Amino acid sequence: MNRPYNFSAGPAAIPAEVLQQAAAEMLDWHGSGMGVMEMSHRGKEFLSIYEQAEADLRELLAVPSQFKILFMQGGGLAENAIVPLNLSRAATVDMVVTGSWSQKSVKEARKYAAEVHLAASGEPSQFTTLPEPASWELSRGASYLHLCSNETIHGIEFHELPDLKALGSDAPLVIDFSSHVASRAVDWSRVGLAFGGAQKNLGPAGLTLVVVREDLLGHALPACPSAFDYKIVADNQSMFNTPPTWGIYVAGLTFQWLKRQREGELTGIAALEQRNIAKARLLYDTIDQSQFYVNKVSENARSRMNIPFFLRDESRNDAFLAGAKERGLLQLKGHKSVGGMRASLYNAMPLSGVEALVAYMREFERKHA
Repeated sequence: MNRPYNFSAGPAAIPAEVLQQAAAEMLDWHGSGMGVMEMSHRGKEFLSIYEQAEADLRELLAVPSQFKILFMQGGGLAENAIVPLNLSRAATVDMVVTGSWSQKSVKEARKYAAEVHLAASGEPSQFTTLPEPASWELSRGASYLHLCSNETIHGIEFHELPDLKALGSDAPLVIDFSSHVASRAVDWSRVGLAFGGAQKNLGPAGLTLVVVREDLLGHALPACPSAFDYKIVADNQSMFNTPPTWGIYVAGLTFQWLKRQREGELTGIAALEQRNIAKARLLYDTIDQSQFYVNKVSENARSRMNIPFFLRDESRNDAFLAGAKERGLLQLKGHKSVGGMRASLYNAMPLSGVEALVAYMREFERKHA
């Protein structure tokens, strides 16, 4: 099948092998006589799917045993409210603002925390740089510190998570890793909780992943709905309410696909990280060597997953997008809040897709420069 290359920021491309397997099993999963969407979430068939998905994800991300893996609903945006409902203890929380998504996090946290303290912000640079951790103004006794480790809209990524203890803070670090989960390893020694919507790198929209350290459970505010109380969800193995069964199933297929990936002697996440570095380098090099395109993000803060770029002559934007679509290069229009273009290079995007995009960009430049 000759499919177009889908550069959507999310919901995003899913590996073709995963889609083909899901299609083949749509009406009858493994001879059960039922499709996954028709199964009881408490039946043995689905429980086997769930248990395998959880085990594969724990292996892929090397999640330590003292962390619980929760499969929830609501997306990353809802977690911006669910996290303070569970962790704020109606006290002070520290926030690092690096783009549109962490701005939303501040807005939600203010509804539940006694105080939201802005520890650092990249807004003075129009979110083209990351504030150095050594410059952060951390609160004494904060319930947690929140940051978005990859900003999808502005194309900003923390390539190393901050060591809060080294900065003099005992607060657990909360990260929104929605748009780069499973694209690289996670240093769990620095993380208290990580969350992300599945629709960028793990599977379909509707499933949300939460990985939370056990000692952070059991502190939900009285107003927290039971279905969003991490301890209740953990105690019930994500089955307190009906979970997003189809999303868990497709994510599970994606985890198995991830485990099969190879780059030389590297496997799994390590292989994907190597591949993602190569894809991002190819596109950034093309932009940087051009007089026609520009990326405004500082090199040490550039995202591997979401690469925004602009035509220096923006009157040519529509022509660029039309030509891209003709060549099977889809969803390249930038977010409405920033304009320009954006290419999302999630795990399912092969190197050949980036090569096709780069070839088109060079062709368009030669024609219009």
